[in-house]
Amino acid sequence: MTNHWIDLQHCKTILVEGSNVAENHPMAFKWIRKAQENGAKIIHVDPRFTRTSAAADMYARIRPGTDAALLNTIINYVLVHKLYDEDYITTHTNALFLGHAAFDFKDGLFSGFDAEKHKYGTETWGYQLDAKGKPRVAANLADPHCVFTRLKTFVSRYTLEVGERITGIPATQIQQIAETMAKNRPGAILYALGMTQHTTGVQGIRAFTILQLLLGNVGKPGSGVNALRGEPNVQGACDMGVLNNYMPGYLNYPAHAEPTLAEYTKRNGTADSKFLVNTLKAFYGDAATPENDFAYAWLPKRSAAKDYGTMSIFESALAGTMKMLWIVGQNPAGTMPNLNLTFEAMAKLETLVVQEIWETETATFWRRPGVDPKSISTEVILLPAPFFMEKNGTISNSGGLVQWRHAAVKPPGEAKPDGEIVDLVFRRVRDVIKDSADPKDEIIKKAFWTYTTAEDVLREINGRALHDVPGANLKAGDLVKRVADLQPDGSTSSGAWIYAGVFGGGVNLSKRRDSQTDPGGLGLYPNFAWTWPNNMRILYNRASCDRHGKPYPGSEPIIWWDETAKRWAGYDVPDVPVLTDGPNTPNGQRAFHLSPEGVGRLFAVVYQDPDPKNPHVPRDVAYVPKDGPLPEMYEPVESPVENVLHPKVKHNHVLK
Repeated sequence: MTNHWIDLQHCKTILVEGSNVAENHPMAFKWIRKAQENGAKIIHVDPRFTRTSAAADMYARIRPGTDAALLNTIINYVLVHKLYDEDYITTHTNALFLGHAAFDFKDGLFSGFDAEKHKYGTETWGYQLDAKGKPRVAANLADPHCVFTRLKTFVSRYTLEVGERITGIPATQIQQIAETMAKNRPGAILYALGMTQHTTGVQGIRAFTILQLLLGNVGKPGSGVNALRGEPNVQGACDMGVLNNYMPGYLNYPAHAEPTLAEYTKRNGTADSKFLVNTLKAFYGDAATPENDFAYAWLPKRSAAKDYGTMSIFESALAGTMKMLWIVGQNPAGTMPNLNLTFEAMAKLETLVVQEIWETETATFWRRPGVDPKSISTEVILLPAPFFMEKNGTISNSGGLVQWRHAAVKPPGEAKPDGEIVDLVFRRVRDVIKDSADPKDEIIKKAFWTYTTAEDVLREINGRALHDVPGANLKAGDLVKRVADLQPDGSTSSGAWIYAGVFGGGVNLSKRRDSQTDPGGLGLYPNFAWTWPNNMRILYNRASCDRHGKPYPGSEPIIWWDETAKRWAGYDVPDVPVLTDGPNTPNGQRAFHLSPEGVGRLFAVVYQDPDPKNPHVPRDVAYVPKDGPLPEMYEPVESPVENVLHPKVKHNHVLK
């Protein structure tokens, strides 16, 4: 989420797509109802009529998998009728940036497509650059090569009639949705797995972002693109690197094409490389040094050509290349899309470990109806792990709010908290391989692992100064207080850089429970628990101000440039690179300072921002979808319907 749950009350429009929030996120729905009581319009787009639909002011029944077509039709309507926020997009997006002259899109394919490899060459997806490697900027939005014009041309095919034909939503209703969102701002978009779990998911989410940027709906109270995470700590698990392609803090996991830290830096930028160094110092302590690339070589490298997703795990087990599987807090026997493959794969394992609060269908797969247990040789070990009431630790909600939970009771019987189970197993494995000379065991032998409590782990995640850091006013041993304290030279550590400061000053800030202090009356409550990063409650809040640092009219002020104090101020932590760099400086204009250009991206351009200290490597590298820089409508793989826009390219063309 770019915003947070309480902030929903400030919305004037809320579009819910791919979520039945009323039933699946009842606490979120409380604040949606609050917004509705304040006059907000609630729009629900879903193939099914649910309780969310019943409570909405407007319900649109959509054909499954056609979300990109609906959103592109709305975007086209906004552009044609000039309902966009021109000051916002020229200040805070790449609308005026000039694109590569050879870029093209024809018959469902972007320029650079290799039909044999099912891949794109992305050279023509870039900017026109000046002598310093910076994007050239158009004089106005009418320039034929600027991003804005290219977006306008691209979506022009999505007329209201085309939108109706593809999605099944009447053209008059699509028009009503577009006008409601454009004329009732700020507004938020909420989505969940109904959007993401498609072969067209990337296109839909990208279109959400483009629409919100056009409407000036990012960075302000009551705005944003907000993913509704489901289980109690899905957000926290992803923050800590449970996703197979990320390190903690959403750093790209190193691939085989990045055998050295220098190669990783070239591909990912010096900013991410700095954060990775801090993570490696947390992993390996004194064993991670500049001389050995901070132990980068010990990290197993993933193959960029291999899928490491959940289905791939079970396919590996079925193929016999995986001997043991340890499942924590998940029940594949109830959630996998191909249960026949899942059961067959588990039967090929030598050992299956299930760590759960009760005996699940996965733990008992070997005695399910119709199966002879004697035919399955897999050894199944069930580790009893308690529910949240029996353990200390943090939980992170969708808005990034990190809250400490105290153990209420002791675990029953032989059950142990999850962290203690992992700790015991790790220590025993380390004892087993302590005399090993095998290089692959170095990652275990050299690991810095001294935890005894959940708070010990949180301190390590927060990070500390390993040496004196005068520039950050830190002495060796001090816990870091903010992301800016982290250094690139190994003098600091942080298990997950986005959490730097959660234990700031030696105090566990996730335990705070001040629900009274609320400067500005916006529902931020800055002294209630702690939010990543830096206790910031609304991400990209610099974009709530114009180019002069003044809050845009029509939305609640949250931050601003204080000309007297010569620093950014406000009710939230300002999302700017440096608090004292004013709007008359390049830093003061970087509302999206983690993107290479410092602006929101209407067009996902291939671009690397040169590092001012080392022009041979990038400072930041932005992600570009593999299937195109703009969201196009492709039929889901399972769809029997022809693609009316380009029949020869029916499905997402990068799928093999």
